Amino acid sequence: MSLNKPEISRGIDGLLLWLYILLCCIGIVSIFAATYREGDDIVKTFLSFKTDYSKQSIFFLISIVAGTAVLLTDSKFFTATANLWYAFGILLLLLVFPFHSNVKGTKSIIKFGNALQLQPIQLCIVFANLALAKYLSRVETDFTKTRSQLVAAAIVIAPAILAIAQSETGLALVYFSFFLVMFREGLPAIILIIGFSFAILVVATLLVDPDILALILTGIAGLAIYIMRRQIKRYKSVLFGILGIWIVCVGIQRFAVPLIFDHVLEPYQVKRIYDTLGKDYIPKDAAAAADIAKNTETKKDDGDYNVKQSKIAIGSGGLTGKGLLKGTQTRYSFVPEQRTDFIFCTIGEGFGFVGSMIFLSIYIALLFRIVTIAERQRSTFSRCYAYGVASVLFFHIAINLCMTMGLAPVIGIPLPFVSYGGLSLVTFSMMIFILLRLDKDRQMVLR
Repeated sequence: MSLNKPEISRGIDGLLLWLYILLCCIGIVSIFAATYREGDDIVKTFLSFKTDYSKQSIFFLISIVAGTAVLLTDSKFFTATANLWYAFGILLLLLVFPFHSNVKGTKSIIKFGNALQLQPIQLCIVFANLALAKYLSRVETDFTKTRSQLVAAAIVIAPAILAIAQSETGLALVYFSFFLVMFREGLPAIILIIGFSFAILVVATLLVDPDILALILTGIAGLAIYIMRRQIKRYKSVLFGILGIWIVCVGIQRFAVPLIFDHVLEPYQVKRIYDTLGKDYIPKDAAAAADIAKNTETKKDDGDYNVKQSKIAIGSGGLTGKGLLKGTQTRYSFVPEQRTDFIFCTIGEGFGFVGSMIFLSIYIALLFRIVTIAERQRSTFSRCYAYGVASVLFFHIAINLCMTMGLAPVIGIPLPFVSYGGLSLVTFSMMIFILLRLDKDRQMVLR
């Protein structure tokens, strides 16, 4: 008698799975290239479970086992428990405040002894993605209405606010990538335009003298009034709209940006932003100077030093690279955090421009595949979740690579599947495996 059990591989998107495995393997090799000590027995160090690359291998196996469990789970389980997981994630974030440990300037980590630590804000990314997909897929959710848009925004902003309170600004920014999901589901483009305009205004505030920038904004407003003078004669509301936008922009420049930089961001974080823009940051008081000194006790703790060494390492790789285990900058620890946030330096130095382009093409293929999977879903829940995965991965990849090349501040964003970190690898893996499971039932309408 034979039992007709469905095969676990049936319906699995093989291309996405193999791209994921390939990136994880590249990550292990990169960590090995950055941390291997000359003369050590390679096999023994891999089996010792004490080196970073052996630990990453274990976390990869754990991810595969957990992912297999996800693939064996009913896809309806994720829709039924999405809100419960989100509530659990918020609870974990609240527990961080009384039980956290200070690790490299962040207060977002709970330690369990010397070997195990948990960063709930990273894990909560999966839960927020599920909760947002659940809300957007509800029959009663009309996303053309402002109320629904505000609720969806609150779902992703709430954990981001808690992250900022835990001095984890970098991962807090990741949650804003979910606005791309909302844009796909009907969020007005003007919201994204306002967001990008705000970012540009913040940068301009840091680069341009405040009085000159105020004059520039006034000139732009005057030019807009002149160009739209005919419309203003017919509709006075156009004039009030232009003046309102001018008042908001000047208010942001004069009050909002100084408030954020003086009372929300830590002084050492502000210094890193100034370093990225090529400007010197002068602490406003002794407390700010002490915070910078505390978080940059050595040169290798300084964001500007990190970026300089990173660019030297990537540039020294040339066209085809120096080869595996032959890089000087990464092999001799000139680049700080080269196994985590700056892991791309190892690839750039070891395999050069050609290797880096091949590596980036794998990421691009991964993102395009996820978007393709998203668009073939019948279920709104599955589509929104898939776009959430693509948005989070895109944000991590873009910011991390810009960090290593000095195009973005050093904010502690890992490179997905490649940077060293057990929780990071498991979190990204679960996002992929949940997507694979939902895609298996892509003909179903999940709510």
